[in-house]
Amino acid sequence: MHTPHVVVVMGVSGTGKTTIGPLLAARLGVPYAEGDDFHPQANIAKMSAGVPLEDADRWPWLDAIGAWAQDREGLGGVVSCSALKRSYRDRLRDAAPGVVFVHLAGDRTLIEDRMSHRQGHFMPTTLLDSQFATLQPLGADEAGVTVSVTGSPEEITERASAALAGVEAPSR
Repeated sequence: MHTPHVVVVMGVSGTGKTTIGPLLAARLGVPYAEGDDFHPQANIAKMSAGVPLEDADRWPWLDAIGAWAQDREGLGGVVSCSALKRSYRDRLRDAAPGVVFVHLAGDRTLIEDRMSHRQGHFMPTTLLDSQFATLQPLGADEAGVTVSVTGSPEEITERASAALAGVEAPSR
C-alpha cells in the first residue's frame, strides 16, 4: 500500500480498533483519529445505557468521520469506526472516495472476553449481539482487507500492514 491513503479500521466493539488504529497509523507514518471522539454526547449516553444506536443516530457521526477522512485525502490517516453496514461504508466513501478498510474480525467469545476486561469504555457487552447482527463484512468490491484479531496487537498490526500492501485505494 502506498500511503498517503486514509484507512478506516472497522469492526464490532471489542475487536481492538482503538489499539490497532494508532499502531497502524504509526507504522504508516500518518495521523490517527479515534472514531468514538466523533460521537455526539447523546449517542454515548444511549450506548452507555445499553441502547443500540439507530441509523438516524449514526448519520451525523459517520458524516463527521467522513469529513475528517476527506480532509486527509492525499495526506493519509487512520481512523477507527465500526462501519458495520455496507451503507455506513458507502457514506464514508461518499465523503472520501479513496478510503480503504481494515476489518478487524474475531469470534464472539474472544471479543466478549476482551470487552469484559476493558475499563473506562462506554460500550457494554450487552450490545455485542446487536453489533454482530448488524455487521455486514466487506464485499469483494470494497477496497479493504479482513484481519484476524488473534494474537498480540503488534502481530495484528503487522498482518494488517502486510495485507494493506496489496490493496490499491480507489481513485476519485
